[in-house]
Amino acid sequence: MKIRTITTGISLQSPQDAEKIKQAAEFNQQAKDIFTQQGYEVQTTRIATNSWEEYLQGLSQKEILSQIQRLEEICQNLNLSFFNIGYANQPENIALIPEINKQTSVIYCSSKIGDRATEINLENALESARVIKRISQDSENGYGNFRFCAWANCKPGIPFFPTSYHQGDTAFAIGLECCDLVTQAFSQADDIPTAEAKLKILLEMELKQVTNIAEIISDKFAINFLGIDTSLAPSLDKNNSIAFAYEKLMQGKFGQPGTLAISGMLTRVLKNVSVKICGYSGLMLPVCEDVGLATRANEKTYDITNLLLYSAVCGCGLDTVPIPGDISIEKIAAILIDMATLAIKLDKPLSARLFPIPGKKAGEMTAFNSPYLVDCQIFAVD
Repeated sequence: MKIRTITTGISLQSPQDAEKIKQAAEFNQQAKDIFTQQGYEVQTTRIATNSWEEYLQGLSQKEILSQIQRLEEICQNLNLSFFNIGYANQPENIALIPEINKQTSVIYCSSKIGDRATEINLENALESARVIKRISQDSENGYGNFRFCAWANCKPGIPFFPTSYHQGDTAFAIGLECCDLVTQAFSQADDIPTAEAKLKILLEMELKQVTNIAEIISDKFAINFLGIDTSLAPSLDKNNSIAFAYEKLMQGKFGQPGTLAISGMLTRVLKNVSVKICGYSGLMLPVCEDVGLATRANEKTYDITNLLLYSAVCGCGLDTVPIPGDISIEKIAAILIDMATLAIKLDKPLSARLFPIPGKKAGEMTAFNSPYLVDCQIFAVD
């Protein structure tokens, strides 16, 4: 098991508050060092802020872009690769995101399209669809959407990007990469109940160790520990693919009958471990971040509708899903609204990170040339 991220949340009053960013960066490095000394591989450290609409309020669009570029400079000077400025909730601010994305390289952000209290914001969903389309056109191979998502019903404290945002006093959360534990448990089981029992034992043992170290760090630096997002972040290692792990319990392939049942079981385990949890704490199925998911996508054993179905019993929504470059803004908005409907109806956090691929159609291959993504066939959107 690896630690995918140590994410520290800070509340900014001004984008000029470089000292608070520096303190968070120093804390992240010290926390990483402690985990490393305990034998853990820490893949990334990240910083997330409160919504940028709060600390850039009242500025013109030109001033907003200038201040966010200043944040980018601060991050680069501190050697930070992952900095999230939180979400936009006003259509005019959502509309600015393609330009923010274009003028930065380490800044991540998101848009809010609804929650249980306010229901679905159709205007925000449509504007977010425009953003997704424009970012795809402005970036090489549509890769810019790696740093943007639209979400519904997501609370602060999620350590995973681009959804992450923060509220309140400085605090940190941990996201894991633990598909190897799923592979191990499923390899030792012949049926779903046995696999569930074995996975629960493995997770309990590992997560308690991580929690104990995190609480020591919290006490030492007087920074609140929000918990572990137990989501099964995927691996580019084919030996630890979540899709191939499923198939150790199935008669067929991921996407075929039995997939939904295993998805529900996995989330049941992830949400019922006896440690402090936060964030999604569900099953992630990011198509282009898992070799097995990409392989089965190429074989068309599942589609976007299936992914939404799995989100109803598990998941974090639609993540790193490649779609045709000529898709209409209205169709992208419809996908976002479907996702938000599930999130609000089921009272769970869901997000959508979609990749329209310029100049390519369904069935053609992506060409991301990224260390974070694996290429796969583009999904059809009927």
